[in-house]
Amino acid sequence: IREAVACLREVVPGAAYEEAPVGGASYDAHGAPLTAATLDLARRADAVLLGAVGGPKWEPLDFSVRPERALLGLREALGLYANLRPAICQPALVSASSLRPEVVSGIDIMVVRELTGGIYFGKPRGVSKIDGERVGVNTLRYSESEIRRVAICAFEIARRRRKSLVSVDKANVLEATELWREVVTEVGRDYADVALSHMYVDNCAMQLVRNPKQFDVIVTTNLFGDILSDEAAMLTGSIGLLPSASLAGLGGRGGLYEPVHGSAPDIAGQGKANPLAAILSAAMLLRYSLNMVSEAGRIEEAVARVLGAGLRTPDIAGEGGAGTTLVGTQEMGERVRKEIKNL
Repeated sequence: IREAVACLREVVPGAAYEEAPVGGASYDAHGAPLTAATLDLARRADAVLLGAVGGPKWEPLDFSVRPERALLGLREALGLYANLRPAICQPALVSASSLRPEVVSGIDIMVVRELTGGIYFGKPRGVSKIDGERVGVNTLRYSESEIRRVAICAFEIARRRRKSLVSVDKANVLEATELWREVVTEVGRDYADVALSHMYVDNCAMQLVRNPKQFDVIVTTNLFGDILSDEAAMLTGSIGLLPSASLAGLGGRGGLYEPVHGSAPDIAGQGKANPLAAILSAAMLLRYSLNMVSEAGRIEEAVARVLGAGLRTPDIAGEGGAGTTLVGTQEMGERVRKEIKNL
């Protein structure tokens, strides 16, 4: 996050920043993963850049105060219902993917996942005893308004990109996603310039491996998006380069931006962590919350140039063949900022 903020300062020197602890750091200092003061700061901010939280140190804690509860609390309090997960295969890292280079070269996919509804939040839920045996229940529930708002967000993103949107459901089996398909289709009538198609989730999972370049923007439910975004991430070959955004629609204040990787406590303080996902999350912050598209592009291009020059953190040290140079967290950030200046 330190390197990401430094990159933000490079392209937006006049911006104001405030820091606050969340997750384990907050628990250690205040006995709670998300304090009222931190939450108030997040509510007042134009956007929030979040570092990865969690670690084995806090796993024995009660579920209600584990570090990850801070993330869920921020999402709920800020009304963040759309999760954006880009999957871009950097040209310099094509060989890192487990798929053939000709399959993944050039992929640029955006998965828009509904974040606050669906089976993760539906009620009734829980485990009870019925007729002498344990029965687990989770409820898949979506309202028309929940579907409509995330669909609008996905169409707007597709309109900014290559104007193609695939809505993923299981409408042949699940009535809730039959409604999903109907509402997305209705919203699509207001976006005649965006090509809309529908795909069952099992077919989409297969097509992501078979022919990922057919996809531009994918919009889907909370559960399906959770799975498909991770599958799409693996196409790129490294989770250390993947940013994400959680939004309450496009152009609004209060978006939350974070790398999708974990906190890697086993290498904390060793200067080995890859800062590129955090840096690219900062670029998404500029693009989607502040509408600073050219500044976001400068950061993204700088990252591509640094990777093209052969610089690698330990997690991707084996990718790129001869001529690669192993660097640490700080040096990687410094080289990205040097390229930002050159641009």
